[in-house]
Amino acid sequence: MTVRTDTPPAATTPPATGSVWAKVLSEVFAPWVIVIALSGAVAWRATGEPLPTLGWGLLIAVTSSVLPMGVIVWGARRGRWDGHHVRDRTGRLVPFLTLIVLSALCLGLLLWWDAPRMVVALDLAMLAALLVSGLITAWWKVSMHAAVAAGAVVILAVAYTAWLLPLLGVAALVSWSRVRLGDHTVAQVTVGTVLGIVVGGGVFVLAL
Repeated sequence: MTVRTDTPPAATTPPATGSVWAKVLSEVFAPWVIVIALSGAVAWRATGEPLPTLGWGLLIAVTSSVLPMGVIVWGARRGRWDGHHVRDRTGRLVPFLTLIVLSALCLGLLLWWDAPRMVVALDLAMLAALLVSGLITAWWKVSMHAAVAAGAVVILAVAYTAWLLPLLGVAALVSWSRVRLGDHTVAQVTVGTVLGIVVGGGVFVLAL
């Protein structure tokens, strides 16, 4: 008589629908994705021509999104921090410094090459938001998802039309996703949203 010693695999519980949507929102509207789209949108509004839009948009996108994200992914794969969203506050120092240095370099290039004022204003707005959020992160974790999403809506509304302001509802959903996934508290996404609107949007307006 053969005695079975194997045990059936443990049943897995499928993730709740809300958690699935939260993950989708967090990835689709991740800061690096929004920055790429925002760079192109503002460059188009500033120039209205394909080639200048491509040039200025790529410059900001590469320095403020692609290269920093490359550093983050590289560090995550080597265990320097806990994933590409860098959930651990103490692990955000290097990504923040990378972003600030590259954004400052981009600003210098934009001024040197006499970029359109609106494009310069965008880089200034992002750099200011990074500096403020970086200072806050030294002692408290603020949501960059919320800050970038809310700030992008305000910047687009200023650049194009106030009719885009209802997109703040999408930013609210992004904030909900961060709380739902347990990566941030309500307070952290609220402060991030205010930071994006006041600092990001405010500096963009003042720089125009």
